[in-house]
Amino acid sequence: MALPHQYVDVDFCVVGGGIAGMFAAIAAARHGAKVALMHERPVFGGNASSEIRMWVCGAAGENNRETGLLEELRMVNNYRNPYKQWPIWDSTLFEFVKNEPNITALLNCSCMDAEMDNNQIISVTGWQMTTQTFITVSAKLFADCSGDSVLAPLTGAEYRVGREAASEFGEKVNQTVADRKTMGMSCLIQARRYDEPSEYIAPDWVLHPDPEVLKFRHPVLDNPGENFWYFELGGDRDSIHDTEKVRDELIALALGMWNHIKNSGEFPDSEYWQLDFLGFLPGKRESRRMMGDYIMTQGDVLNEGRFDDVVAFGGWPLDDHHPGGFYHKGHPNTWGKTPAPYGIPYRCLYSRNIANLFFAGRNISMTHAAMSSARVMATCGLLGQAVGTAAAIAVEKDTTPRGVYVQYCDLLRQTLMYDDCFIPYTKRRMSALTMSAALTSTGTDELLSNLRNGADRNNRTYEGEQGYFCAPGTTVTYTLPEAAYVNRVRLLFDSDLDRSTIAIENRVERIHNTRANVYKNTPRLTMPGTLMKEYTVEFMDEHGIWQPLYADSVNIKRLTVIPLGKTVQSVRATFISDWGKSNMLHLFSFDID
Repeated sequence: MALPHQYVDVDFCVVGGGIAGMFAAIAAARHGAKVALMHERPVFGGNASSEIRMWVCGAAGENNRETGLLEELRMVNNYRNPYKQWPIWDSTLFEFVKNEPNITALLNCSCMDAEMDNNQIISVTGWQMTTQTFITVSAKLFADCSGDSVLAPLTGAEYRVGREAASEFGEKVNQTVADRKTMGMSCLIQARRYDEPSEYIAPDWVLHPDPEVLKFRHPVLDNPGENFWYFELGGDRDSIHDTEKVRDELIALALGMWNHIKNSGEFPDSEYWQLDFLGFLPGKRESRRMMGDYIMTQGDVLNEGRFDDVVAFGGWPLDDHHPGGFYHKGHPNTWGKTPAPYGIPYRCLYSRNIANLFFAGRNISMTHAAMSSARVMATCGLLGQAVGTAAAIAVEKDTTPRGVYVQYCDLLRQTLMYDDCFIPYTKRRMSALTMSAALTSTGTDELLSNLRNGADRNNRTYEGEQGYFCAPGTTVTYTLPEAAYVNRVRLLFDSDLDRSTIAIENRVERIHNTRANVYKNTPRLTMPGTLMKEYTVEFMDEHGIWQPLYADSVNIKRLTVIPLGKTVQSVRATFISDWGKSNMLHLFSFDID
């Protein structure tokens, strides 16, 4: 008897359900595309999931936190998961995908084949191990968000592996000859502190760390930022095909390090700590990188990435890890400052030789040096949202990924900004309705015009203070010259991108939505104090009567878009309180279209 074979037909198929793939699927689905999301693991999130447990890191610097879908996810987690419990985080990621009616989620499904017609992908086929079913997905468009770029060898998409020679792009890197070395992978561990002491008896197969190596890798248990990321290997091997062998070695290394922590006598407090988690799925930093119409370089990063087709931004340092990993007797990584934020162009997000293939994540079209900054998950999430939005436009306009660049790049950028994705040095274009209406407030007029200036955050790429400040109970009103059809109302609040209003002393605890080591009396994560908590929205109908439209007393969103779909004379919003019970409330945008 043959094993079952399921067939799925959609507009857009995303392979890989890490942060980039999730956001690609969600963005496309929310903009009307039918989407299949094929992911080989039982949980979404990739490196951010409970299987690996890496923080979602992103751009450094003041007011550079990534927004859009990622900030929406983070606010939900802050509200529901104040103690940063991994099951709740995993379930929140799961919910974000499963709540989208336009997404067919295919978990535990490994992509293993692709059907081609010249330079077009017709379908991909996966094996779902839990149901022992082959699943073939046919689509107009595809995105490889798998990290390892599995669609590259399956489709013939051009790609690179390893480090470029300094001379090829004029980069300031150490290698004069190109090679296939990459950054290594890590099996992370986490520890938990208890009241009672405990011992650790190591198996005889653990790897004992070299004292010379430990000079640059000294664990600090009482540091909230200690996640043992420097347990890494494999950069001098095949970053894909040697993964199983490297994993075995990493496990032996991690347990050897834990044995050192518990039994060497160098860590006086270690008797109260127990090993709480050991990841058996390596978290990867680098493997294949797809080639697009443009290859982003280290120079582009350092020059702020000022491209006409910027759709996302980065800002993590140039963080290059030595290929030797834990066996390298020196610093595990080099750390170079970047001009956060810097722009990432859309031309790096689609294949130069496969006509209907996007990609997002650490596998986009860039050099190894540029990838050392852009590989982190918050940046990858922005890339995913950009790809998903572009895919929805391509479906609607019946065009290709390159066609979006040629014909609809402005539409893509404006749509992303409407969806609260920040594009450096660029402001969102306001609707004609918003600009034609009279804008008034029962509070101060100072900075009131900022509500429709197209700048949805404070950032060094904008001049001056952005947003509008008002006392609790203030009403802001748009009055149209004459009654007109209003499709929707858009409100964007201040979620304190620096998280300075969250009452946790340690910065690491404050800015990350997941936790490394677990301490006694772990602090409770709170909502940002500046985020609007309670507000109402009303509209004046054609007869001059105010009607309620929307009210929220427990708002946890930075961006809210409220459908209206009526002919109205005026729209008003009353801002009642924020989560910090402040005397002065702050919002960035209020507009209509």
